[in-house]
Order: sequence, then C-alpha cells, then structure tokens
Amino acid sequence: MLILGIESSCDDTALALVEDGKKVRASLVSSQAKLHEKYGGIVPEVACRAHYEVLMPMLDELLRQAKVTLAQVDAVAVTNRPGLVGSLYVGLSAAKALAWAAVKPIVAVDHIEAHIYAAQLADDPPAYPYVSVVVSGGHTDIFLTEGPTQHKPITRTLDDAAGECFDKVAALLGIGYPGGPAIQLTSLGGNREAINYPRGDGGPDGTQISFSGLKTAVLNDLKKRGFVIDAARNSGRALSARTPEPHTRSVTRTLSVRIPLADIAASFQEAAVDIIIRATLAATRKTRCKSVVLAGGVAANKRLREKLGEACEAQKKTKFTAAPLPLCTDNAVMVAGLGFHELLQGRRQGLDLDVMPNKDEKREKQKLKLSSKPLGS
Repeated sequence: MLILGIESSCDDTALALVEDGKKVRASLVSSQAKLHEKYGGIVPEVACRAHYEVLMPMLDELLRQAKVTLAQVDAVAVTNRPGLVGSLYVGLSAAKALAWAAVKPIVAVDHIEAHIYAAQLADDPPAYPYVSVVVSGGHTDIFLTEGPTQHKPITRTLDDAAGECFDKVAALLGIGYPGGPAIQLTSLGGNREAINYPRGDGGPDGTQISFSGLKTAVLNDLKKRGFVIDAARNSGRALSARTPEPHTRSVTRTLSVRIPLADIAASFQEAAVDIIIRATLAATRKTRCKSVVLAGGVAANKRLREKLGEACEAQKKTKFTAAPLPLCTDNAVMVAGLGFHELLQGRRQGLDLDVMPNKDEKREKQKLKLSSKPLGS
C-alpha cells in the first residue's frame, strides 16, 4: 500500500511516499528556519504563508522522484493534530483536495505519535512495548507504547518543552536560532560541570518534567555575571555569523572573572539532558519496561542520545533506540508510515475532518470517529 504523507504542523513543510509503512519511495522537506531566524522563533502567519507557497510544487517534485502518479497512491495521511492552527489547515486542505480529486481515503495522524513511529524505521527497530520519549520544540512527553497506534501517557512537561527551553537560552546567549543546534555547537569543548544549574527533584515518582526553573536559573546567572540580556536582539543573530568562535567567547562576571560561553552552553545542556533522563528512567521503573525509544527534534542532540543510551545500558540492560537522525525533525515519512497502520485498523476520515491545534482526548475521540461513508471506501 502506497501512502502519501503530508506534514505541516509547525514550520517545516514535508511530503513523503511510503510503501507498507516502511519502504520510503521519496521524501522532501522544506525548512523555514531562515525565515524565522530574525524573529528568534516561529511566527505563525509567516509559517502558514510559506507552507502555502511550497506545498504543491513539492508534490509535483515528489511524484516525479518516485516515478508515480497521484492515481497510483492508495491513500493520503495528514497531520491534523497538534500544532499551529494555520499551518495545520494548509496541510489538511491540500490533503482533502488531493483525496477528493483522486478519490482516495484520507487518514488523520497525530504529530506526536508519528514521531514515536519514526523509531520503527531504525536499522534495528524496537519490539513493543517500550517507553517512548518525545522531545521537541513544542512537546516533551513520555508514553508507554504498546503498538503503532497504542500509547498510554505517563508524563509530560509541566511548563516549557525541551526545545523551547533550548531556543530561549540560545536567544539569551545570542548564539542563533534554532536553539538546539546552536547550543550543541557552542557547547563543544565546554566544561559541563562549570555551572551547577538546577534539575528539580522529579516529583514523588521521579517522572515530573519541568524546564522553567532551569531557564530562569540561566537568565539569573547571566545577569549576575554582568551579561547584557537583550533576547529580542540576540535571537535574530545568525549561527553562521558568530565571531569569534563559540569556545573562545567569554561572559564577563560582575567581579571581572571571565567564563567561556562554551561552559555556559555545556552546563545548561547537561542539566536539560539530566532532566529528561531522570524522567525516562523513572518511567521504565514505573512500567517495568525494558526498552526506551527517543524521538522528536531534540532527539537529534548528540549528548542526549549518548547519555540516555549509557543510562539505559546501566539500568539492567534496558534496550535503547533513537529515531534515525533524518527522521528526528519534522518529516512526512513518519506521517505516511503511521498512516498505513491507522488504515490497517480501519480508521478513515471524511472531508469533514478538522484540525486540532491543542490535543484534547475527549474532543479527539469525537473528531476522529469513523465516518459512515469514508472517502475512497
């Protein structure tokens, strides 16, 4: 079964053709990072317009690369939740139009669940069940995953998402956007133990996740060191334009003692990684699960992949699987792959399908009930 996947939940436009949930026939991603760089974050209206401009030309190129026609596609899978409302509508509108024109089934896909599915495309895919850790710019959630579409929530961040915290700290330091790659690059050669930023206590069972305290601690620390905070100006600085190199730059303390910027970035990154790892290991103990999957944009962070893998190995040989690097950030391969399994379970939607920017379980069940006459049935 050949599935066309469409992903436009945030600031990346992605299309893919995937056969039987695994074989990637073609995949395209259009990043908007340069468009949003000067703002230091994603501007919803800008993102929506960019999706609109590139999506259909990308579809033509995708079909050309895969050497297929729309008529040869068996179904259309589209992300409809959660995400930016305008961005979601662009992708969903395109999916509806294509499904209607070609008389194909349309299936709704959850963006977070799609990230989890990306691990099934690893060279050594994990067997079910496993603890799924989704860390991205908009989400930090942990689930017990028992199948491609079966996910039981364990915990989620109480405030900021991991990626959002990286973006904000990068803006404070003036090292560029997106914050994840900027922090990782700046931390190279830095001392991870230079500053002991707070990690919180994890709550009663250790699964509690919070990044607001860490973010505030970095802000207050920089102020104490006499660092000039101008996030609005700093956030728009291009990563490639930083001079001198990150490991040679310093922040001046109030007492005229200098500390390398790399040390600050490395110390922050280590604290953020530790928060994620503590909650993950607590979740494995709580569920007695011996397998962990790491997914989402922040899952591309080298230090997180490395340290979580080591922690899983040390905890009674818990298997660790990270989503393939190209599939950590938003893509449509994961959408098409998960859409295949949704279709196998008979889940098809009609043209009345709507977007759900904010995930709500009760509303989700109402919106995704099976249509009496699904398109293409």
